Amino acid sequence: MKMKKFLAICLSAAMTMSLLSACGGAAAPAAPAADAAPAATEEAAPDEEPAAEEPAADEAASGDVEEISFMVWDDLEASEDLITKGYKDSIDRFNKDFEGKYHCTPITTNLEEYYDKLNALVAAGETPDVFIVSPGANLNDYAMTGVAAKLDDYLADGWKDTFTSDAVFAGGTYGDEGGDGAGIYAVPLNIAAACVFYNTEMFADAGAEVPKTFSELLDACQKLQDKGYTPITISAGTAWCLSMVAGYLCDRNGLNLDDIKTHKTDWKDEKVINAGKQIQELSKYFQKTAAGDDNDVATAAFYNGEAAILIQGSWAIGQINGSCAEGFADKVGVFAFPAVDGSSADPNRVIAKSDSLAMSANTQHPEAAVQLMKYFTDDTAQKYTAEVGGKIPVTNVQYDETVAPPELSYVMDVFKSASSTFGFYNESLADTEAGSTFDNCFVEIFKGEDPATALDPIEDYYEMNVWE
Repeated sequence: MKMKKFLAICLSAAMTMSLLSACGGAAAPAAPAADAAPAATEEAAPDEEPAAEEPAADEAASGDVEEISFMVWDDLEASEDLITKGYKDSIDRFNKDFEGKYHCTPITTNLEEYYDKLNALVAAGETPDVFIVSPGANLNDYAMTGVAAKLDDYLADGWKDTFTSDAVFAGGTYGDEGGDGAGIYAVPLNIAAACVFYNTEMFADAGAEVPKTFSELLDACQKLQDKGYTPITISAGTAWCLSMVAGYLCDRNGLNLDDIKTHKTDWKDEKVINAGKQIQELSKYFQKTAAGDDNDVATAAFYNGEAAILIQGSWAIGQINGSCAEGFADKVGVFAFPAVDGSSADPNRVIAKSDSLAMSANTQHPEAAVQLMKYFTDDTAQKYTAEVGGKIPVTNVQYDETVAPPELSYVMDVFKSASSTFGFYNESLADTEAGSTFDNCFVEIFKGEDPATALDPIEDYYEMNVWE
């Protein structure tokens, strides 16, 4: 038995014992971090209130309101991120429509600390009734250990038919079809693509062209630097940001993750080594504080006009339009991550992912939790996702493209030109530990370590835990 299987069994047993010891009490966390949100924000502009069930007479009379919790990786009250404001509106609408019957109290934190705090609640037997989760290996941890509930039966009431296709549930599905426990464990909220955002005015001033190849990207960066601009802002302090670029470079060099999984090749493959060398070439154009900057700081440097390029997911549209100075969004262009010169790999593949919602398998209020989740995917929320937040909706909702942020149309163009999509590497590897190991390897490469040596930890991890 490989160590990976042993660790999975231990993790499952530890969580199960913790949950069993806490069962029988209230499902909601004992100390939620935030009070119920006030009235909907002006940006939300809900125009289609979903029909809510009338509270039962005895419930309303007794005041026996079912309290549920929702955990998210941002501050619903203070955030300028337009997507976060949309999440707040969904909760506000739910609380208003089900007043006297259901009530949701959010638990908020920041992205960097989110999973540590969520896992602490899980270990304490206080798993939030509904929580944000990343698709892929991250979700698998919660499905495998019985923390997340299987949602197929709830989706079968017609809810699933409102989504654009079964494909949007790929990242939220756990297990092999027909296998024990296989099913859908998370519901997608939106789709985002990892793209390159650029300041069109800075590019024009420097005489830089939109690059189609990696060498052209380096040339554009040099022109920007010669003109006095910081070419690229990126976070190596938040490792997945740098890892996103590494994933693109691995893919553009022709690495096939299935070949890693089946051990047809390994992490010392020349394609991965080349990606490491290219990270080092590109890093000459990063802001001087990249090693310590977190994602929020690095992103803010772009929309504050301090750097010309931001390589980021299209969720940045909500941040750009929610936080930047008036008129800045008109200077923002978007292009697909470029091809690697001389590589035969498909240059039209795009990294895509979604925010997703999971439900605690031990919630005492599953109907309330599912109703809340439906508010995040109803027409009001999904129209907001596109028209205000600038993300791609996951349902068949009709939205007005003329009022959506202009960057959304640029991202849609990237999607339309894409031959296929793939996930973040740290969410697509064997498990979450493999993903974080990959992230950390590329941080060390960014810091100057030789790629062949820096990749030892991920190679060793697969030798011990993955490969037969």
